[in-house]
Amino acid sequence: MATVEIYSKTFCSYCVRAKRLLESKDIQFAEYGIDMDAGKRQEMIQRAGGRTTVPQIFIDGRHIGGCSELMDLEYAGKLNALLEA
Repeated sequence: MATVEIYSKTFCSYCVRAKRLLESKDIQFAEYGIDMDAGKRQEMIQRAGGRTTVPQIFIDGRHIGGCSELMDLEYAGKLNALLEA
């Protein structure tokens, strides 16, 4: 099973949507809240190539992008292969 990490904020509807998709697939993920953690926010920005929006999602250390990119992978039938790695 792949290692999944998601940087999020508490009241972010895109974060909720991305987490729901992962949960619907019974995927465990590490969630890093950046609301009150400047260090985690900086870490996210660095890992995500300067992107500042949430969520930012990583699968096995590979930057996937945000909610839209995660959904695109799902609709294209490519997400399961990444998660099974």
